Amino acid sequence: MVLLGAHMSIAGGIDKSILRGLRIGCRAIQIFTKNTNQWRAKPLGEEEVWRFKENRQKSGMFVFGHTSYLINLGSPDEDLWQKSVESFLLEMDRCSALGLPYLVTHPGAHLGAGEDVGLARVARALDEIFERAQDPSVTVLLEITAGQGSTLGCRFEHLAQIIEASSFPERLGICFDTCHAFAAGYDLRTPEAYAKTFSRLDALVGLGRLKAIHLNDSRGGLGSRLDRHEHIGLGRLGLEAFRLLLNDPRLRRLPMVLETPKGNDMKEDVQNLATLKSLILTEENED
Repeated sequence: MVLLGAHMSIAGGIDKSILRGLRIGCRAIQIFTKNTNQWRAKPLGEEEVWRFKENRQKSGMFVFGHTSYLINLGSPDEDLWQKSVESFLLEMDRCSALGLPYLVTHPGAHLGAGEDVGLARVARALDEIFERAQDPSVTVLLEITAGQGSTLGCRFEHLAQIIEASSFPERLGICFDTCHAFAAGYDLRTPEAYAKTFSRLDALVGLGRLKAIHLNDSRGGLGSRLDRHEHIGLGRLGLEAFRLLLNDPRLRRLPMVLETPKGNDMKEDVQNLATLKSLILTEENED
């Protein structure tokens, strides 16, 4: 079974996200744990948490979280850095309350301080977060980024450096975003290029740390550093990259979710999921 799905809105209550995913045939969804435009959030209500867990149990849905984009653990500004740490802790607590195994995050941006300084600050922030977080069961997944501006995480070496500097490496994994990786310069479009990219990832980070995948085509070309997601097969990556990924036996049990543009009726997700399912070469029924 391939755990295909999409990022789902939490509008109207976090529990509604699972129902939205079910409506379009998702087996896995990613959610924000709170409003992404705010640093703080009111506590989750007991009834909302109960409904969420009930929906998840009944559906068998694989659900994981993604942090707010306000957070920058690599910031050289001490006030923003501390604010990011506190907001991250809040999200960790919410993942714990909901029973989510993973929290995906962009490593951050160094804002001119330099990569080594930025990466060290990310590692230091994560150490503080893990020291203070009450639940050790939530794993933080560092997402590979496209590399716009001073963004960290666009090289596999960045992810490896953060993990190596961490006092809690066992609590860190990675999330592979196809658009970001391609925009950062990692090709996936041919069997040879795909094998080279994942061999490099395995050598530097280890495929055992890969826990989730974002399935996005790319509006930008290889190495463009343009973080613009496109619908599956309509971007510069093309269908072959997704065929290779979906049929890689090493990745078959990982949750794979779309983050492509869509409207409220989610018809774009329906089409993208249908396209992805058509690329699976096994005889297994993926309906």
